[in-house]
Amino acid sequence: MKLVSLISFTLFSFLFYSQHATSEISDSSFIRSIYTTALTEGNAYEDLRFLCKEIGARITGSTEAQMAIEWGKDKMDSYGLETKLHEIQVPHWERGTKEAFYLKSSNGTHIKLRGLALGGSIGTNGTMRAELIEFESLDALKISDSEVVKGKIVFVNQPMNAKQIQTFKAYGGCYPLRGNSASIAAEKGATGTIIRSLGLASDPHPHTGSMYYKEGVTKIPAAAICTADADQVHDYINNNSKEKIELIMEMDCRSFPDSKSYNVLGEIKGKAFADEVITVGGHLDSWDTGEGAHDDGAGIIHCLEAFRILKKMNYKPNHTLRLVFFMNEENGNKGGKTYAKWVKENNEKHFAAIESDRGGFAPRGFTCDGSETDIKWLTSLAPIFKDYDLHIFEKGYGGVDIGPLKDSYPNIPLFGFVPDSQRYFDMHHSPNDIFENVNKRELELGAAAIASFIYLLDQKQP
Repeated sequence: MKLVSLISFTLFSFLFYSQHATSEISDSSFIRSIYTTALTEGNAYEDLRFLCKEIGARITGSTEAQMAIEWGKDKMDSYGLETKLHEIQVPHWERGTKEAFYLKSSNGTHIKLRGLALGGSIGTNGTMRAELIEFESLDALKISDSEVVKGKIVFVNQPMNAKQIQTFKAYGGCYPLRGNSASIAAEKGATGTIIRSLGLASDPHPHTGSMYYKEGVTKIPAAAICTADADQVHDYINNNSKEKIELIMEMDCRSFPDSKSYNVLGEIKGKAFADEVITVGGHLDSWDTGEGAHDDGAGIIHCLEAFRILKKMNYKPNHTLRLVFFMNEENGNKGGKTYAKWVKENNEKHFAAIESDRGGFAPRGFTCDGSETDIKWLTSLAPIFKDYDLHIFEKGYGGVDIGPLKDSYPNIPLFGFVPDSQRYFDMHHSPNDIFENVNKRELELGAAAIASFIYLLDQKQP
């Protein structure tokens, strides 16, 4: 009897470890095939070129945004996904056609500045001019005397922290500068604000982005000037302290009533857990300057190409895989918020979500906003991806678009794709965010990494 038991146990162990080894070999082979397909038979670069060059910048509420929605659905259809449009209401702000910024001193010096209105700002209602006052940081403006600020245009010249190795941390430290400076300045009686663009490089490209007006505070125009001009203004003020220095500015931007738009959805139905959804996506909208190539054209294409590759390889997922092109991440996140509310109202089960919204640079890994068990599973992937130069597998951020899913599903793990970030803020929200600044091979590697990650996540058991 003992001999029979021993033989049975030995046979069970052999079968278990043989199946486990076979699974590992199968996973390795499948992932290798994903990378080969992405790098030798990929559509990613051409799809991104079309989005950037044939459609262009895609600010919410624009004709280009609607064109991108229709293109996205048609492209998903062509790749064999089951598609639908999910209607949402989105903000509609337009830059207009006039933006001018000049520095003028009492000695007759004129300096033209390169700037952009911040998203959501009011216009100047013609030409605005007032004495310019500089603050080295948002905190310095907060503690300033209102009598010193009253009637002036405030210039907040706070740089991103170059000491930060991870540039997104440097960006996070300066984000309130863009969002809140106008309201803080207005509370002290300022007539307008300009800020130093949120970028690490000293260059001629101004960066836009969302700003917000505090309820009950007078709305004043808000803009950003490029970092090179911010340095020039700072030096001029310091070297001409006895001169009266004015800023002359004109912007005709304005807001319109909310408009109808759509998230674009495409699915591959699951075979084992068809009622459990893995959401994968990024945001289809962009700012109205540049082409939205890295932010977030690359992220959209990463996910689209991942689904195309999985379909091409005839992969039959366990869970339902849903690709989502979210609309309105840049100035309201109505796409992400409405999607999370909609899936909850439909009583859907959601297994996990993945987002790519950090650019199209060389992939470095993934982060997880989830439980310790989810993070432990993520870290277990490091050996699998070692040969593909991915090394970041740790607790971290998921993404803006998928973030609201936490309100509907508190236990859902959110995974964020992490590419190299060192050059991202040279392009972010600026005229420099164009197709030519995306590297074909890096884009393809990102798509392969996400396709591989989707595959491994789909194999994960609850």
